[in-house]
Amino acid sequence: MTPTLRPRPWLMLAVMVFGQAATTVVVATPAFLIPYFHDQEDMSLASAGLIAGAPNLGLVLALFAWGAVADRLGERRVLLVGLSLSVVAVAASTLAHDVLWLSLAFVVSGAMTACINNTSGRLIAGWFPAHRRGLAMGIRQTCQPIGMAIAALAVPPLADRFGIAGAIAFGAVLLVIGLAGSAAVVVDSVAVPRAGSAAPRAGNPYRGSTTLARIHAVSVLLVVPQFALSTFGLVWFTLGFGWSALAAGVLVAVAQFLGAAGRIVIGVWSDRLGSRLRPLRWVAVAAAAAMLAAAGCGWAEWSAAAAVAYVVASCISVADNGLAFTAVAEIAGPQWAGRALGVQNTGQFLAAAAVGPVVGALIGLFGTPIAFALVAVAPAIAAPLVPSPRAERISDRQG
Repeated sequence: MTPTLRPRPWLMLAVMVFGQAATTVVVATPAFLIPYFHDQEDMSLASAGLIAGAPNLGLVLALFAWGAVADRLGERRVLLVGLSLSVVAVAASTLAHDVLWLSLAFVVSGAMTACINNTSGRLIAGWFPAHRRGLAMGIRQTCQPIGMAIAALAVPPLADRFGIAGAIAFGAVLLVIGLAGSAAVVVDSVAVPRAGSAAPRAGNPYRGSTTLARIHAVSVLLVVPQFALSTFGLVWFTLGFGWSALAAGVLVAVAQFLGAAGRIVIGVWSDRLGSRLRPLRWVAVAAAAAMLAAAGCGWAEWSAAAAVAYVVASCISVADNGLAFTAVAEIAGPQWAGRALGVQNTGQFLAAAAVGPVVGALIGLFGTPIAFALVAVAPAIAAPLVPSPRAERISDRQG
């Protein structure tokens, strides 16, 4: 713990939301530069999608390492060192020009920004009591769609005015602010057991149960529509429907802001239901239906209807993250939550890194409507994989 600072959990939560939103901007920026890579650098959509997925690859490679350091040294040191390195990495990426070096620079940037992913969740779980943790985690989960919305609004006009390097530099500015906030308010957390738990669970929650493994698999599948929409939404409406980059960016931003609000709402709803897994299955079914609706509107070339379907599908596709994240932490128990969340995040970011090139190639071969219809297969497979809510009740009795 840092004795010179007084713990202020809600202020730390606010700083973590901003900090992780800033790292999301860094990771998402290449996706919103795809039209510029395609037009100005004459890249194929598959190549541009590969670059867009590079930061997520960096995240995958570094998540466990940052988590291990946080377990050993505490959250504050990880955040200060990690965010400082993130600023340096993003600044260096503005100097890269060819595809290879730019891709490598984005991988390094993603790896450095991974410092905050598990660390922020660990910090919030440690400082908030059980009866407020669901709300706090729901608010924390808004950082990703908020970051995506900021990137959607800021990156295209910055790229138009200052070029690709100027758009990339915007993320570094946000990281500096997040670093300053972390230095001012973050205090290393203390372990807080779950409400009603007599003692932390000592056993391996993966042993003798497939519950966590199934949740991880469901989350990987549900990442596919989420990142397909966020990565190629701008491209779909600019190249497919002829919208301006600003108009398409506003649409993507609206979808992300509504998705952020939806994460809080569905988190509160799951508290009232007493289950994370029951609404998780409903989200998977709804995501498949929404992707098919968006694909149908695109096939019919209904621009306005496609925009509405895109917003709805985007909101649904991000709703599962908080549910799965909280379920994993609760079922794993305090002694295994960090490792289980590391597996959870690694699987999701690995899938996210693959979405860019794979869906980009599908769009290049078949067009966006058919590609989105194929993406709907992922949440359709996920729905029956969601474990029974009985797993949550059993976990509660075991503590």
